[in-house]
Amino acid sequence: MTIRLLIVDDQELIRTGFRLFLQTQGDLEVVGEAADGAEAISQAAALRPDVVLMDIRMPRMDGVEATARLTASASPPRVLVLTTYDLDEYVFGALRAGASGFLLKDASRERLLEAIRVVHAGDALLSPSVTRRLIEDYATRTEPLRPPAGQSAGLTPRERETLILVARGLSNPEIAAHLVVTEATVKSHVGSMFAKLHLRDRAQAVVFAYENGFVVPGSSL
Repeated sequence: MTIRLLIVDDQELIRTGFRLFLQTQGDLEVVGEAADGAEAISQAAALRPDVVLMDIRMPRMDGVEATARLTASASPPRVLVLTTYDLDEYVFGALRAGASGFLLKDASRERLLEAIRVVHAGDALLSPSVTRRLIEDYATRTEPLRPPAGQSAGLTPRERETLILVARGLSNPEIAAHLVVTEATVKSHVGSMFAKLHLRDRAQAVVFAYENGFVVPGSSL
């Protein structure tokens, strides 16, 4: 299966560099480029990419607004945000807008390829070291909220625990080891939790957990 890519960045040299490298991969096809968020929306509508590599800071329309519009479309692509700074305040907004993950622009080529394939497969790319710092930086500027009694009331105790561990950046194998259960059991808990909370992926789960007070910044396992 070929993964169709749209590269969105206001710097032509960066777009060219990504395109030349990504086109060397047999399972990747760069179907288009865009210099800002507004152009990205029109290009996505015409080209139907599977994954959009989205810059954050761009003229006319930034990556946050573009991500929100793309993920709200009838057939939304997966959005992988590329940012220069690991504490870029816009990245959290992009996750809230529906991005499936984010990556620093200075990441290795292998990491970029992994990110594209992981996001395309339907999972979220959330690097624990970067994601924890980013979300905790945001969360320390807000008052912690009590977990909502309505939407989360249907979660079992083990599903709540799974949500918290996902929000802290643990992978399924790490969650399985922490809870002393099998990976298959963890996948079942994650899937059930997503369905009950109407979440699409791990990125939305992380945002939900922090915004609704399931996880307190700085807390440990």
